[in-house]
Amino acid sequence: MADYHTLIVGAGFSGIGTAVNLDKAGLRDYLIVEAGDGVGGTWFWNRYPGVAVDIPSFSYQFSFEQSPAWSRTYAPGRELRAYAEHCVDKYRLRSRIRFDTEVSGAMFDADENLWRVELNTGEVITARFLVNASGVLTIPKLPDIDGVDSFSGVTMHTARWDHTQDLTGKRVAIIGTGATAVQVIPEIAPIVQQLTVFQRTPIWCFPKFDVPLPAAARWAMRVPGGRTLHRLLSQAYVEFTFPLAAQYFTINPFAKRADAAGRAYLRREVRDPVLRDKLTPRYAVGCKRPGFHNTYLSTFNRDNVALVTEPIEKITGSAVATADGSTYEADVLILATGFKVMDVDAMTFDITGPGGQTLSAFWEEHRMQAYEGVSIPGFPNYFTVMGPYGYVGSSYFALIEAQTHHLVRCIAQADRRAAHRVEVRQEANDRYFAEMMRKRHRQIFWQDSCRNANSYYFDRNGDVPLRPASTPEAYWRSRSFDLDDYRFTG
Repeated sequence: MADYHTLIVGAGFSGIGTAVNLDKAGLRDYLIVEAGDGVGGTWFWNRYPGVAVDIPSFSYQFSFEQSPAWSRTYAPGRELRAYAEHCVDKYRLRSRIRFDTEVSGAMFDADENLWRVELNTGEVITARFLVNASGVLTIPKLPDIDGVDSFSGVTMHTARWDHTQDLTGKRVAIIGTGATAVQVIPEIAPIVQQLTVFQRTPIWCFPKFDVPLPAAARWAMRVPGGRTLHRLLSQAYVEFTFPLAAQYFTINPFAKRADAAGRAYLRREVRDPVLRDKLTPRYAVGCKRPGFHNTYLSTFNRDNVALVTEPIEKITGSAVATADGSTYEADVLILATGFKVMDVDAMTFDITGPGGQTLSAFWEEHRMQAYEGVSIPGFPNYFTVMGPYGYVGSSYFALIEAQTHHLVRCIAQADRRAAHRVEVRQEANDRYFAEMMRKRHRQIFWQDSCRNANSYYFDRNGDVPLRPASTPEAYWRSRSFDLDDYRFTG
């Protein structure tokens, strides 16, 4: 007999959403294991200066738990952490979370039809069903640069920010100009002596309507009609700016005008034409996730900020050396190099199915794929929230609600049928994967304009495991997929 009916890995919003939906379905025998000592996932680990959500707060929350406490249109990281704590306490999840606990690996026991999950403590616990809710914006991606481990000064990744370090008056080098750097650079530039930014690929950046919420808006969030209106407007904006633009690029005439808007913003913000040219992407908007910030681009006008576009050759002693022979001395080295997102080892821990095959080996051999982004054939009783071809590119909360609804439908159906084993049928998975391949031509990623994007959306096979669909379609499918696409046995 299993120790738990369901084991959830991760106490970020994916894990919280899974737990709440299990409770609603009456499936209360579960345990959440969390590597950190607090909840919030991405917002627990990422505490760098300026950290904030990059879509409106009204969309970045559960539809069933809309907060009236946002202070701004785009919530800062501390408010997202507080929201996670609120959800955990309101839905009484804390007693079922085991903190400071990492999953080392999981193996399916075909005789008992359950998962044996090994923890970093050496303990093995068993569960009938295993849900991977560990997310993808928590594992830092370190740059492959010679000597990066030997820098003589202070080194820190943005996802592991050391707040004991005072950057005031320091010479700081930052590697990377992605979404994280867009938030960090304007925050630290005014206090450091010199900030040297090493850019490999420029990012499209757009203004962000980030303002304190007036009293009337905060009052409206406390009444059902006001909350609904805020959310509808926010959802429409989010859907228009990414899913409809990127997933339907070939048939969306408005998507092709975004480049002109990005260049116009660059002209307004950056005075030096040479610098402006270096900051101008050579790929279309949407090939990689754009940044949204009101002072990122103008920060490069400062005398103490330098942009370096020459490739980094190595890091030696207290300096960063580039391919043209230049060296840049620094006291602090900041790695704003993002996360492992579409990497196999980022999407899963060590998982071994009943035939001895690991999930990572399955994906290496067959390309990354999952039925509706949730289930993988050959891996029974296993579900993932952030699986391949599940995310459409809108709010992660939209993804969480759709995917957790899908997996809870499966688990609840298994209980109704007294089945101990649930596995997606191979033909159902093949049908879904073929659909994803058939529809992806309309995505922006497959246009010639994306060849130079160097986007983390692409995996090592050259695929982009994003669902070519809209958020409403993903919601609908999570509630209407045929349960006969699964085999219930045992």
